[in-house]
Amino acid sequence: MTSLCYRLHTLFNVRGTAASPSVTKCHKLQKMVDEFKKSSQSPEFRALKHKDYFLVVRRLKAANQLSMVEDIVEHQKKFEDITNEQFTTRLILLYGRAGMFEHAHKLFDEMTELKCERTVRSFNALLSACIDAGKYDKLEEILRDFPDKLGITPDVISFNTLIKGYFEMGKQDSALLVLDEMEKRGMEPDLITFNTLLNGFYGGGNLEQGEEIWGLMESKNIVPNVRSYNSRLRGLVSQKRMTEAVELFGEMEEKGVQPDVISFNAVITGFCVDDDVEKVYYWYLKLRGSGYIPDRVTYVTLIPFFCRKDDFSTAHELCIEIINQGLPVRSTLFQPVVNGLVKQSKVEEAKELVELGKSNNHLSFKLSMPFGYLE
Repeated sequence: MTSLCYRLHTLFNVRGTAASPSVTKCHKLQKMVDEFKKSSQSPEFRALKHKDYFLVVRRLKAANQLSMVEDIVEHQKKFEDITNEQFTTRLILLYGRAGMFEHAHKLFDEMTELKCERTVRSFNALLSACIDAGKYDKLEEILRDFPDKLGITPDVISFNTLIKGYFEMGKQDSALLVLDEMEKRGMEPDLITFNTLLNGFYGGGNLEQGEEIWGLMESKNIVPNVRSYNSRLRGLVSQKRMTEAVELFGEMEEKGVQPDVISFNAVITGFCVDDDVEKVYYWYLKLRGSGYIPDRVTYVTLIPFFCRKDDFSTAHELCIEIINQGLPVRSTLFQPVVNGLVKQSKVEEAKELVELGKSNNHLSFKLSMPFGYLE
């Protein structure tokens, strides 16, 4: 338990007063940490429960309990696995996800004394931790100074990570120059390189540069996958070029690239912006007919759209779907639907939605009937 928690715990126990919610939460988190450390004693847990490590760190970061993150990660050093670069790399990434870059850097520096070999794998993990922690000013320095100092040769993954970092810094020109640097080193960009560039340029509203990268990818005979197409779809949609977006969707299907829910969401969003009710309906039905389950983005896009169109019956049906799927959403998404149903004298449907909302633990706030109506 952190020293703060101990002090608070002692204070409240001595006075015989019930612990505050913040102290109770701290106790619960500490219990989770203790249970996690106990579970990590098992070699099978350490080898197979990679996702659990990241989930617990994410929760602790959200609660701003970074000392507990350090407690968990430092505890792992006692195991023989610490001499395995793959295991230590995971710990470096955990520190990055927690925004604790200095700790990630320190662990990387300690690898030699921990009898763990440092290769480009752990070097790339340090680069990723740098980006995850938002320490962009350190990114170029690491890539410039560390390889020669440590005798490590950066690989394609190193430069892909650098490209990602440049886009997150808003440096599109620098991201593009990485391709030249790779060419100088005799490296061939891979699909991930191009997908990172496509996502960065299309997502950043630079459709022209995105199209150039698309052409370069084709010239190098690198076959685009669904992630590539989704980036291009979003780029076209952002420029309201819906005819081309629909044609691109058709091209995906012709070339055997299976569209996913993200592909459908992009097109649906475009037609919502175009205020085209008929096509919004069509693409939503096409999504369902393709066997996909709409995700949170689908609903957050569609429900406000149908509310604007005074189609509260459809919006109501979509709210029911969200509740049945157990998707986490804010009740502010539902409340306009309740209000709209009441205005259209569909009070029973509004009451049904309110009651369902009350029983749904995934709603961050509770729904209510408009003033003047009994719930």
